[in-house]
Amino acid sequence: MRKWFAIAVFVALAAHAQTFDLSIDNIMRGPNLYGYSPEEVRWTPDGSRIYFSWKHWNDPLEKDRDTYVVNRDGSGLRKLSDEEKKDAQPASGDRTRDKRMIVYAEDGDIYLWDGKRHALTQTIDTESSPHFTFDEQRVTFVRNNNLFAVSLRDGSVAQLTNVVGPDDKGPNVTLWDDKKGTASQEYIKAEERKLLSVVDERARKREEDEAKKKKEHPQKPFKLDKHQTATDMQLTPDGKSVIALIRTESEKAKRAIVPTYVTEGAYTDTIPSREKVGDVVPATRIAIIDSINGDVKWYDNGTPKEREISLRMPVWSDDGKRAFLFVRSTDNKDAWIMALDPATAKGRVIVAMHDDAWIRVFDLQPPGWLGDNQTIYYTSEASGYMHLYEVPFDGGTPKQLTSGNWEVDSVTLSHDKFERHLYRMPATGGTRLNLTNTPGDHAAVVSPDGTLVADVYSYTNKPPELYVAPALSRREPPGEAALRITTSSAPEFATYPWLDVPIVRIPARDGARLPARIYKPANFARGGKAVIFVHGAGYLQNVHHWWSSYAHEYVFHHLLMSRGYLVLDVDYRGSKGYGRDWRTAIYRHMGGKDLDDQIDAARWLVSEHGVDAKRIGIYGGSYGGFITLMAMFTQQDVFAAGAALRPVTDWAHYNNGYTSAILNFPQSDAEAYRKSSPIYFAEGLKGRLLICHGMVDTNVHFQDTVRLVQRLIELRKTNWDLAVFPVENHGFVEPTSWADEYKRILRLFDETLTSPAASNAP
Repeated sequence: MRKWFAIAVFVALAAHAQTFDLSIDNIMRGPNLYGYSPEEVRWTPDGSRIYFSWKHWNDPLEKDRDTYVVNRDGSGLRKLSDEEKKDAQPASGDRTRDKRMIVYAEDGDIYLWDGKRHALTQTIDTESSPHFTFDEQRVTFVRNNNLFAVSLRDGSVAQLTNVVGPDDKGPNVTLWDDKKGTASQEYIKAEERKLLSVVDERARKREEDEAKKKKEHPQKPFKLDKHQTATDMQLTPDGKSVIALIRTESEKAKRAIVPTYVTEGAYTDTIPSREKVGDVVPATRIAIIDSINGDVKWYDNGTPKEREISLRMPVWSDDGKRAFLFVRSTDNKDAWIMALDPATAKGRVIVAMHDDAWIRVFDLQPPGWLGDNQTIYYTSEASGYMHLYEVPFDGGTPKQLTSGNWEVDSVTLSHDKFERHLYRMPATGGTRLNLTNTPGDHAAVVSPDGTLVADVYSYTNKPPELYVAPALSRREPPGEAALRITTSSAPEFATYPWLDVPIVRIPARDGARLPARIYKPANFARGGKAVIFVHGAGYLQNVHHWWSSYAHEYVFHHLLMSRGYLVLDVDYRGSKGYGRDWRTAIYRHMGGKDLDDQIDAARWLVSEHGVDAKRIGIYGGSYGGFITLMAMFTQQDVFAAGAALRPVTDWAHYNNGYTSAILNFPQSDAEAYRKSSPIYFAEGLKGRLLICHGMVDTNVHFQDTVRLVQRLIELRKTNWDLAVFPVENHGFVEPTSWADEYKRILRLFDETLTSPAASNAP
């Protein structure tokens, strides 16, 4: 048996070695300092090699990631050439049952991978949604609202549907004006064929072509109106029907545009963006099209007609005999797993889920089939935490497979039909076997034979790296059996003692215990200053023992510590990972309990660590920027200064998918929007406020900040500053932008939380 050893990297520093430059310009290099995480990790079908995408820390910012390959024993790590990259195993796509062939779409064409890449289509049209047919002899794909199939044997292409637009007559409709005219017109037409041979020959050719088209495409046309598109299609396993997901855009739909001022052509350009919350949501329905005659039946899910729903494409059992689909109400209160019978087009509820607040959909794992082709697995918060369940397709009581005050994050079926991320257990429930036991985060992919794990591992102060380890590492001491493949960070990164940030629990006013990371200087004295960082996304976990997705902020907090600041980072109410009640505590009031948690944390800093109550600042981006604004506008005596980065200022202007779940629709629940939107409380600003926003933000539009600025002007407020970043989207890219923004944040805190003689930011 091969023995695995860890590769440890030691950095010996001479006494005279230069110390790490903990300046904003240096640490805001971002991934060019702490490295780019290995991504898209996948095993070859035979388990002999691992492909992944990666970028060297010293590569130029504009350079794309490269594709790398390494052998299963850790040898042979190398970057693929551009030519080799074409034949590399794709990161995603539809696979055959033996996992040895993959079809995928790239740049509008369809490709097959079987160890090498083969183009199945090469057209100027856009093709998408490739799938193997049930017999795996053909590949279906969508082109121009129709489903096509290409033979893997001879490359022939057949059109399987006859879906036409409002102005398209389709392949089986005559290509000339065949409407019967007046008696005079019909007489002249008949005489023309008799008199002129060329007219008769061309008419006969047309008639033959039309007869041929009707023979090849016997289906009657399925006509879409001008607002409808077929967004996805799939052939049923028996080949008798085509399932089409039809999306209907409202005539009244209106999308925002985002101006971009710095362009190659020197003229202002615009980027199409999204609708605002509560605007007309595009309706989706499933059409079941007979593949022989083109007859159409609409799927009847059994819900009341006035109830608007969102549908996903069906998921078929491996034997091709059964299908279910996931259905969700657009008011976010209900979801169902429903059976699909193409013959009757009727729905049957297998599992119903309801939440008086909103169904968790942001990161819901898609349901799937177990190996018996009779049982569906799915995740649910029925117990108060997201856990794994199974239920018979024919109906019955769901069986809970996992339990406890923790949550299932992801579920993947192994070749023997069950494997959970990081753990393995029988599909029927039972004892869980830990596949990785080193503390931290494991984004693990198990090899096809189940013996090895390709694991992107990180810890609080250790950025993500790729390791290969035995899957059954429980018997080994932590990390002893892992073989490190990558070293992603710049060499000088390892020369600084980055903090393994302690985690504390803070008592909240309602008895909850708030998880928080605490960055406390070793010489922190009573009466000192503090900053609270508010993570973005709202629904995200940032208090944990692995490398933070807020890495810029992690390194910035070390700089703040070096300047005497105590920093706190709280997983407030609404954060991910703490169960249903924690998640939904902000229902109908963002800026309610989630803001209370920041206030309680500030008071805890005063009572437990002796922080001066008049020297506390707050900052954060996106949702964190929103909380910062709410804090500065409504909790004037708690925070002396705040930096709101790319903040939501009015939730009625944010997107539908996120906002309507938490606050309902603005037209039906105006109260929830008014009490949750900072722009309604701007008159309360008392401390010093900094607002920073990218002008090309397609997520939280720059308009949000513009409207708030106008409100502050009208309120005659002067204790605020605005910094704009002309080339940045929601997530900044340019190191110069990061550095400029964080110099301003540091200057704000130095000028407001320390003595007047405090130095400016570096």
